[in-house]
Amino acid sequence: MEDGRARAHFPSSILYPLSSILVFFLLAGCAVGPNYHRPPVNSPAAFRGETETSTNTFADLPWWQIFHDTNLQDLICIALTNNYDLRIAFAREEQARQLVFETRSELFPEVNYDATAARGKNIVDTNPFPGSKGGYYAGTLEASWEVDLWGRVRRLTESQRAQFFAAQEARRDVTISLIAQVAQDYFQLLALDQQLQIARDTTNSFGQSLTLFNEQLKGGVASRLETSAAEALMESAAATIPDLERQIVMQEDQLSVLLGQNPEVIPRTSSSLENQAMPAIPAGLPSSLLERRPDIREAEQELRSANAQVGVAIANFFPQISLTALFGQASPELTALTAGSGRAWGWAGDLSGPLFRAGEIKAQYRGAKAAREQYLLQYDLTILSAFQEVSDAIISFQKYGVAFGEQARAVSAYQDAVVVATQRFRLGSANYYEVLQQQQELFPAEDTLVQTRLNQLITVVQLYRALGGGWNEPLR
Repeated sequence: MEDGRARAHFPSSILYPLSSILVFFLLAGCAVGPNYHRPPVNSPAAFRGETETSTNTFADLPWWQIFHDTNLQDLICIALTNNYDLRIAFAREEQARQLVFETRSELFPEVNYDATAARGKNIVDTNPFPGSKGGYYAGTLEASWEVDLWGRVRRLTESQRAQFFAAQEARRDVTISLIAQVAQDYFQLLALDQQLQIARDTTNSFGQSLTLFNEQLKGGVASRLETSAAEALMESAAATIPDLERQIVMQEDQLSVLLGQNPEVIPRTSSSLENQAMPAIPAGLPSSLLERRPDIREAEQELRSANAQVGVAIANFFPQISLTALFGQASPELTALTAGSGRAWGWAGDLSGPLFRAGEIKAQYRGAKAAREQYLLQYDLTILSAFQEVSDAIISFQKYGVAFGEQARAVSAYQDAVVVATQRFRLGSANYYEVLQQQQELFPAEDTLVQTRLNQLITVVQLYRALGGGWNEPLR
C-alpha cells in the first residue's frame, strides 16, 4: 500500500479454489423437473358452418382494412392511444418484465459492501480488538452466491418469463377486445341514429295521415274516430323519440370512456349503417387459431409457467449449496486501516437441505402438479371455447345475411303497400284502416331491418375477434 489506498482485490489463495468450485458446479448443474412440450390439440378439419376451408383468413388483415369507415378508424386510433384498460395492461406487462429480471438476478453472485466505525469505553464483547481503547474501524466487501446445481432458480426464471409472455398476450387480448368493442359500439350508435330517423319519419307519416283525416272530417267525409286513431298513432311514435335520444347520448358516453376522454358527442359526419362495407369472410384453418388468438397463447404461457413450478418443487427436495467470500480491512486505529495492515479475508461454503418437514415439501410438489393439471385443462377449454366462438360467428353471419335479404324485400313491399293504400284512400276506394294498417306494419319492419343489419355487422366484429385478428401490426 505505497500510496496509502486500499486495493480491492482477493488474494489468489481465495480466488483459485473459489473459481474452480464455481466452474465445477456450472458444468455439472442440471435443471430438474419436466421440460415443457406443447400438449396435443384435437383440432377439427374445418370450422363448423364454414362452407369452404381456406389457408387464408380475413383475421390476418389489419383492422383498418376490415373497417373502412374513416370516422371509426379515427376512433379506434384514439382508443388504442388513450384507453385506460389498455394502458393498465401495458403497465402489467412492464411489471412482469421486471419480475423476470428480478428472478434472473438470483443466478449471479450478490456483492455487498460494509463499513464500520465505532468508539466507546469498557467495550468488550462488541469490540473485536479488546486491547484497544474502545474503538475499531472496518471496511469489507462480501460476496455470496447460491449454486443453482438443481436448476431451482432457472426453473423460477422460466416460470416468471412465461408469466411475462402471458402478460404480453393478455395485453394483446385487451387490444383485440378494445378494437371490437369500439367498432360494435359505433355500429350500435349508427343503428340508433337510423332508428331515430325512422321514428321521426313515422311521426311525420302519421301526422300527414292525421292532416288528411282532419280535412275529410271538415268536409264531412271522415269521422272523429279516424282522426283520433291517427292522432294516437302519431303521438305513440313521437313518444319513442326521447328514449332513442337518451340511448344515443348514453352510447356516446360509453364510447367516450373507451376513448379515454370525457363524455362528449361522437362525430359521425356522413357515416350511416347502410354504407358500411361487408367484407368477404374466409375463416381459415382451425389449427392456425392457436397462433392467432392471444387468449390461447396466454393460456399456454400460464401452462408453461406452471410446468416450470413443478421443477422448482422437485428442486426443493435437494440440498442448496451457497458460497460466500469476504475481503476487507479491520483495525483498532484508523491510521492502521489506511496503512493497509489488518487485512481480513475469508471464504466459506454452505450446504443445507431438508431433513424433516412433516410432508411440507411433498405437499408443495403435489400442489404444483395439480396446478399444472389445472392450467392444462384451462388451456384445452380455452381452445374449445375458441372453436365454438368462431363456429357461432360464422353461422350467425350466414343466417343474418339471409334474414337481411328477406327483411329488405319485406320493407320494400310494405313501402309499396303504404303508397297504394294512401292513393286508394284519396280516391275513396279504401277506408282509413287500410292506410293505418300498412303504416303500422311498415315502420316496425324498418326497425327490424336496421337491427338485422346491425346484427350482421356485429357478427363480423365478433368473428374478426374470435379469429384473433386486429393486433399484429399498427396503423401505418
